[in-house]
Amino acid sequence: MALSGKRRIEINWQDIRNPLGGGAEVHFHEIFKRIVAKGHQVTLLCCAHKGLPNEEIIDGVKIIRAGHRNFFNFVVPFLYRKYSKANHYDVVIDDINKIPFYSPLFVKEPLIGIIHHLFGSSIFIESSLPVAVYVTLAEMLVPKVYRNILMAVVSNSTKQELVQKGFSADQVDLVHNAVDHEAYQYFPNQKSPAPLVGYLGRIKRYKSVNHLILAFEIVQRELPNAKLLIIGDGDHLPKLNKLVQRLKLNEKVIFTGALPHEQKIEHLNQMWLSVNPSPKEGWGLTVIEANCCGVPVIAANSPGLRDSVVDGKTGLLYPYGDHQRLAELIIHVIQNDELRNNFSKESMTWAHQFNWERSAENMLNVIEKTLSRR
Repeated sequence: MALSGKRRIEINWQDIRNPLGGGAEVHFHEIFKRIVAKGHQVTLLCCAHKGLPNEEIIDGVKIIRAGHRNFFNFVVPFLYRKYSKANHYDVVIDDINKIPFYSPLFVKEPLIGIIHHLFGSSIFIESSLPVAVYVTLAEMLVPKVYRNILMAVVSNSTKQELVQKGFSADQVDLVHNAVDHEAYQYFPNQKSPAPLVGYLGRIKRYKSVNHLILAFEIVQRELPNAKLLIIGDGDHLPKLNKLVQRLKLNEKVIFTGALPHEQKIEHLNQMWLSVNPSPKEGWGLTVIEANCCGVPVIAANSPGLRDSVVDGKTGLLYPYGDHQRLAELIIHVIQNDELRNNFSKESMTWAHQFNWERSAENMLNVIEKTLSRR
């Protein structure tokens, strides 16, 4: 593909090595390391983190870490001017996540926005009232500030949300989350002998993992040999531990914390099914990762998750927050071997439609579209 320039810089809060990172950081790194391999120069400007160097190169992507996380959005304009003056970037990519950087106000080069999802009302689940109000007000300005910018989104749910907020449909392009099919593999005959329900993801309050634990308490009454495996780390973990203790599920619920990749794959292959109870996701990257290992997913019928879970085919959807219904579906899938096996086969077929090479090509198309407009 012929492009008019090959120097790109992305602005994001975090990078792939930052322990606070999640799906947005994986999405950027997997796509742009492939874009680097096609001959482009890519720089990521993100906040500093204790223990990580100020600069390093990972998979060909130059990482520049500067500024404290709590104030990073305020220093971004100054950092950007410093580095852009020396490097003459031809395209700037703004990963709009939580508090926007409002890059159209200071970036003169062609600009692309990436949005996984806007928090909306779900921020009130995660944060204190002052912080939630701050994030909500900051997001309200996105349609006005970014109104002339092309947007790359990871799901139809997010695209529809932006269109509802005033963006034109042809201004918003899909650049899906995907999965590394060599890194996430299905290993037959490794299922746990007893029913094993799983959760994979960050342990944040808004992820609503407490709903899964409440549902599992009901499941355990009917299926006393079932266990729940929660893979991931986050600041809401102590609260979940207290909930498990209060429900007397200490011997039934296992918290692994963050795991090396090999152990994560081993645990995924042991699961009978996985659950994602979040009220809102950009897409649900962990859904496809589980699917790739042959694990069907039961998820809340929320934006993003209703895109990544094919209801009745790769798993099931339930009304967000209805832990009684979630428990019923978990029991139903565990007790129905034929249904579970069909879900498993369809999950792998579905997951293999999504690969990072295709997503990288889609992002290059967005870059070309942006340059041609300019």
